[in-house]
Amino acid sequence: MSTSMAPVALSIRDVRKNFGATEIIRGVTLDIAQGERHCIIGPNGAGKTTCFNLISGRFPITSGEIHLNGERIDQLPPHKINRMGLSRSFQITSIFHRLTVFENLRCALLWSRGYKYSFWHPLGTQKALNAEAERLLEDLNLHDRHNTEAGLLSYAEQRALEIGMTIAGGATVILLDEPTAGMSNTETDYAMALIRRVTEGKTLVMVEHDMKVVFDLADVITVLVYGQVIASGPPAEVRSSRAVQEAYLGALEE
Repeated sequence: MSTSMAPVALSIRDVRKNFGATEIIRGVTLDIAQGERHCIIGPNGAGKTTCFNLISGRFPITSGEIHLNGERIDQLPPHKINRMGLSRSFQITSIFHRLTVFENLRCALLWSRGYKYSFWHPLGTQKALNAEAERLLEDLNLHDRHNTEAGLLSYAEQRALEIGMTIAGGATVILLDEPTAGMSNTETDYAMALIRRVTEGKTLVMVEHDMKVVFDLADVITVLVYGQVIASGPPAEVRSSRAVQEAYLGALEE
């Protein structure tokens, strides 16, 4: 799907990040359109996850600006950015291991559905909330794991659950950090189909090392090397870039 004429969902303007005297992100500028599937790739240490941490408010930026749907967010804490419509997953799976799969998804729905700190509403009686959690279970193909403790799921199922929790709050911009890392080919195919299905109509930004996933999913690919963007464009354009091939050590070769 072409997104060249779509409004900008996420705008990063000359963003820099220093840790002490070391500059990790060195003037990244990037516009990501609404509804776009955008993959950020690059060698280890390129600054990909650091970019996610800056966008989501986990780390403060050193300079520059970040805007979400036209509103500046780089000076906000993560929970406020999340409530403005941006959600992310992490490289290390972040779920509640001792709660059931259903309970994990229900927890992820609470704030966005207006429950907040309402201790006097027993969750078991909230029909609309529970029905929505059930629909998510179906979307994730985890309905057979309804009452299973999340810590007992397979690795691929845990990643699927985390993706479900990431989208549960109704965010329009989804950041996924290496969602297929450590998966077998079969698990990766399942994850790709799941990501494509549950992020339909949303803006998706992924950090990913698996080039099959990148070229199958992405509308636009951005290549980050040593904290700088060296290329950004459609997959075919990035694949053929001499600068990318030289900097990324042939990783994009078929």
